Amino acid sequence: MALVDYLDKGASLGPGEPCLLAGTETMTYAEVQQLSHRVAGALHRRGVRAGESVAILSGNDPVAFSAVFGISRLGAVWCPVNPRNEAAENRALLDLFDCTCLIFQAAYAPLVEKIAPLLPKIRVYVCLDGPTPLGATFAEWAAAPPVSALPSPSNADTVMLVGTGGTTGTPKGVMLTDRNLEAMSAITLMSYPFSGRPTYLALAPLTHAAGVLCFPIMALGGRIVIMARPDVGEFLNLIEARRVTHTFLPPTVIYLALAHPDVRTTDLRSLQCFWYGAAPMSTARLTEAIEVFGPVMGQLFGQSEAPMMISTMAPAEHLHPGGGLAVDRLGSAGHPSPLVTVAIMDGTGALLPPGERGEIVVRGSLVMRGYYKNPAATAEAGAYGWHHTGDIGYLDSDNYLFIVDRAKDMIITGGYNVYSAEVEQALMHHPAVYEAAVIGLPDDKWGERVTAVVQPAPGFSVDLADVMAFVRERLGGVKAPKQIEVWAELPRSRVGKILKGEIRDRLR
Repeated sequence: MALVDYLDKGASLGPGEPCLLAGTETMTYAEVQQLSHRVAGALHRRGVRAGESVAILSGNDPVAFSAVFGISRLGAVWCPVNPRNEAAENRALLDLFDCTCLIFQAAYAPLVEKIAPLLPKIRVYVCLDGPTPLGATFAEWAAAPPVSALPSPSNADTVMLVGTGGTTGTPKGVMLTDRNLEAMSAITLMSYPFSGRPTYLALAPLTHAAGVLCFPIMALGGRIVIMARPDVGEFLNLIEARRVTHTFLPPTVIYLALAHPDVRTTDLRSLQCFWYGAAPMSTARLTEAIEVFGPVMGQLFGQSEAPMMISTMAPAEHLHPGGGLAVDRLGSAGHPSPLVTVAIMDGTGALLPPGERGEIVVRGSLVMRGYYKNPAATAEAGAYGWHHTGDIGYLDSDNYLFIVDRAKDMIITGGYNVYSAEVEQALMHHPAVYEAAVIGLPDDKWGERVTAVVQPAPGFSVDLADVMAFVRERLGGVKAPKQIEVWAELPRSRVGKILKGEIRDRLR
């Protein structure tokens, strides 16, 4: 399946059915198809060829997302660019990806005009929603009839280039093929509940998880409701008004939804699956989410290099067969997914038995082609014939995968390994703690000192002695923080991940 095949498959199930909905506007499958043909033709007329990189710099927008399928129809490579990035980071990514065309929203025209002189490889600029000195408007550019004959895309080629998070070091370009995304879509459809034509609500950025989760929805002829900007209240309203069946949010936004005054009066009965992932979720908050949203929470674990579905935990797996909460597995990332082989590896390349901790490694058609123009990083990530995730974890006797930390975040204190994620989970069970980040700081006695920064829960003040005793009782003195700081807000990246490097620098 090429990316455009998901659109065409949905159209075959009903060309007049709603495909993309935003506000009061609706685009049918036939209309999105027609637009994709015009985009492919416009790209071809401007000299963009199959295999070349075309970037989209936009917030959540139905026309911008429709253009993805025009890029695919031509056989070009879709490069989603995060509009929250700094100008320098986006310039570096566009240059790294060898982009020849940039499609962007007018809201980002000042950023584009700033970096355009430093991007000599880009020949075509197109503004989605207004005039710009750099090039034609999208309406003018895509107005001509489509080109009658275009090359057929090959599923052996790269179809998507994704920038890794640039919060640490130089970003890399992850090369994803149609086969990678087909594996991801197949796992999604195999692993989670779907009944009838799904309605998917996209609040999270379409440049990330929310975008690729659209493909399996479209394969079923489903509707995609696109939110232009994050608004938790409107998110809840849309679930009720649009009878939403599927949605995805990272844990931090789920916490905001749980705290919203309308969440317990909103009709949420249409939900079949509420995906969560992209960061660890507090088991205490997950328990609350199951109570509030119903037994519909579905976990996914993946990364750009193996998108979304390394392991999955369907809603039913959150419960025991008798109906009670499966508390023992709520802290897991679920089972390795059906089309992926997952193992735990030590530093010498040896695979470890159940219960032993090491790096989580992966094989299968979900794994990326490699890093763009970076053979050294590709070889390092694929050492010993497995893709290395950089996450530390273990498989239990029931084959549930538990992620205990990022390898770079492990703390060695007094000769013992302490996994920051385990301490963070314990902290977030305290009612006064909204969220926590745990790092190691240099210490003359311990080597590294387990240090926590906590964000108070709304309406609570944090009693440091009480929180320290709370964690010590659960984890013991070695793992309990020796130092706790209280900050009003934890620093986050543009995709919502906590910036431990910034925390470390500030505390030092």
